Amino acid sequence: MNILILGSGGREHAFTLKLSESKKVNQIFVAPGNAGTDKIATNININPTDFAAVKQTVLENDIKMVVVGPEAPLVAGVHDFFLADNDLKYIPVIGPKKDGATLEGSKDFSKQFMQKYGVPTARYQSFTKENLTEGFTFLGTLAPPYVLKADGLAAGKGVLILNSLEEAKAELKEMVSNQKFGEASSTVVIEEFLKGIELSVFVLTDGKNYKILPSAKDYKRIGEGDTGLNTGGMGAISPVPFADDAFLNKVEELVVKPTIEGLQKDGIDYKGFIFIGLMNDNGNPSVVEYNVRMGDPETEVVLPRIESDLFDLFDGVANQNLDKKSFSVTSKTATTVMLVAGGYPEVYQKGKEISGFETIENSIAFHAGTTIKDDKVVTNGGRVMAVTSFGETIEEALEKSYKSIDKIHFDKMNYRKDIGFDLI
Repeated sequence: MNILILGSGGREHAFTLKLSESKKVNQIFVAPGNAGTDKIATNININPTDFAAVKQTVLENDIKMVVVGPEAPLVAGVHDFFLADNDLKYIPVIGPKKDGATLEGSKDFSKQFMQKYGVPTARYQSFTKENLTEGFTFLGTLAPPYVLKADGLAAGKGVLILNSLEEAKAELKEMVSNQKFGEASSTVVIEEFLKGIELSVFVLTDGKNYKILPSAKDYKRIGEGDTGLNTGGMGAISPVPFADDAFLNKVEELVVKPTIEGLQKDGIDYKGFIFIGLMNDNGNPSVVEYNVRMGDPETEVVLPRIESDLFDLFDGVANQNLDKKSFSVTSKTATTVMLVAGGYPEVYQKGKEISGFETIENSIAFHAGTTIKDDKVVTNGGRVMAVTSFGETIEEALEKSYKSIDKIHFDKMNYRKDIGFDLI
């Protein structure tokens, strides 16, 4: 079977590598892909939200399954596009339809959904420029820090956590009145700050049955000790030591089951991943947010730990018999450390030649922001490469990743040297 993967990051390289291990997969195409996917699949230079180009690619290459990596094509309705097209409607898409993707596409919708089905989450209210004064009043009922979230997709930048009430009021006005995050912040969700330790739990569902994938914790801040600006993720660890069986059982009973049942009750036929961002507060889970796809860089530690055939699991999603598919995970720890461009997450340069990654032996270099230019692999984004390793412990896995990183070079390369510092 030929498969098309939509996306270009480390997540998509991890999907490509895992699917290439399946004996049931013939050819893999990645659109647009990166320099890493180019080595093990065929890259197609199209935009994943250009559905006409996606259709042409599918028909020209006899694609029989489409796996959607990023959220934008899902929120834009790529799955619905396939179902509405006579040439495409029998081709399974791994990723929810537009109604299911609203769980990520609208923070307000997802909070209403959680409230409706009793999923534990922070107290909240939503505001627009029309009821800005009420927003100021609601802020006054909360204790700092104050959490403001743009309702729509804002490329990971639409969440503000502020310690000053006056600053929170000013930012709320900036978001709804002056469209600080564009149309995404025309509605803003204000919620109480959740205490505890953050982690992510991933679920793969066929709309009825589900598999809970390994837990992971990622590190968002650019600076060591979790300081500085937020990024798309500077590294990740799986499993999360404090997410023991007792905690994960609570997550399943209090979060996963009501989420899957709620989708069914709302008539949302959901086939794909649900990324559940959680806070562990003294052993009790609260949901920070839903995403409707795998996280990046969490995918680079979660997928390598799965021992089962990933295509077989996707086939279970497509045919709604996921419960019949075997599923096993290694007990080993996986860690990944993200190499980023100098200046990221602010202004950075592209086109820097990358060397040494071909020589690493005890790690996997997942390409993220890379491309090929004049037969050389060069940087093509802020987050460039994720270096993943296995170990019996977090320390052993990290030691391997950092040893491998010593062999990799590009101009102004930056990375955090303290990934996992809070778990060791």
